[in-house]
Amino acid sequence: MKASSGLGRLPELALRQRRQGLAKLLPPVTEILRGSLVERYVTCGNPACKCARGERHGPMWYLTVTLGPGRTTGGIIPQEKVAEVRAWIENYHKLKDHIEKISEINRELLRRQRDQQRQHKRKG
Repeated sequence: MKASSGLGRLPELALRQRRQGLAKLLPPVTEILRGSLVERYVTCGNPACKCARGERHGPMWYLTVTLGPGRTTGGIIPQEKVAEVRAWIENYHKLKDHIEKISEINRELLRRQRDQQRQHKRKG
């Protein structure tokens, strides 16, 4: 639990309401994409083409996704899909951020329950 989050000072009801509010802000799970969108300018290899003189073809949009250490995958994204793919990637980051905040709240709630149980054992 981050000390700077300030969750320890909030009443339990406020924590539960904040958690519910974050859950409502989660983007639709069908509109999420992990990866990076990269704008590229490429050469085709034809010595007579304009790209051989420095005028590269593009922009071309490429989605890249890291699968693990040293393993990536991806593909070309058509221009008409770039805005949608950007939104999906942004949704992924929002989801990740909101889930981390919900997790922080749940850790604080669990800490409080543990403290209450300890107090009851001492009294009883």
